[in-house]
Amino acid sequence: MICALGAALCYGTASVLQAIAARAAARPDSGAGVDPALLLRAVRQWRYVAGLTLDGLGFVLQIVALRSLPIYAVGAALAASLAVTAVVAARLLAVRLSSTEWAAVAVVCAGLGMLGLASGAEGDLPGPAWLPWATIAAALGVLVLGAVGGRLPTRGRALALGLGAGFGFGVVEVAVRLVDDVSPGALVRNPAVYGLLLGGAAAFLLLTSALQKGSVTTATAGMVLGETVGPALVGVVWLGDGTRAGLGWLAVTGFAVAVAGSLALARFGEAPESEPQADRP
Repeated sequence: MICALGAALCYGTASVLQAIAARAAARPDSGAGVDPALLLRAVRQWRYVAGLTLDGLGFVLQIVALRSLPIYAVGAALAASLAVTAVVAARLLAVRLSSTEWAAVAVVCAGLGMLGLASGAEGDLPGPAWLPWATIAAALGVLVLGAVGGRLPTRGRALALGLGAGFGFGVVEVAVRLVDDVSPGALVRNPAVYGLLLGGAAAFLLLTSALQKGSVTTATAGMVLGETVGPALVGVVWLGDGTRAGLGWLAVTGFAVAVAGSLALARFGEAPESEPQADRP
């Protein structure tokens, strides 16, 4: 759980840096859909590079957490990165949090506390033989969703891109659990490895596009739902994730409370446009 919370800290701080860089890298004549070239422009911003570094550290911590905790516990902790983003935005960007939003931060912490008490060890089931292949299919579906969602009207586009990014991050969570043997030969033969790489890349592409234009609040809310509910169900149904004896109700309550609090903070997936933009090289 410490590693999961550390990952949330890294991801939450990175979101503020990447949102500013994505806005700075956007071109006035670019569309509001998925823009692959945006990533190439964004990586020229030092804030985006710093955010990617934090994302890399967070990913390492996330992997460690997924090897020890049920997916639902790690997913809820990662969704709580929005609480971190809210606090960081309040400190670094002079964003004012209302009393309701501070209460939402407290709600997220309370939900994570309940999950920490109720979570058992990670499940020990290998899952069905088709599940590793399903991660590749799901990752490809994320790309299709991004291509279609990028052409929708503003509100629908933001929700589609956010859900797509969340599904992509969810694919990563499930795929990590399906990688047991990390020897080079086994990694090459394991379909879940390709699902992990494709799902992560697709998620970053859709999330960066969502940060560029449109309602990022809606997109972030979609991302929270996409990366928590589906992977949690996969972990419980097929991978044997469970809770401590007699504390299933507490885990369900903590999960719901943490996700609800994160959704209440969804607007902090977006950096204020009035803030100074990232320096250009």
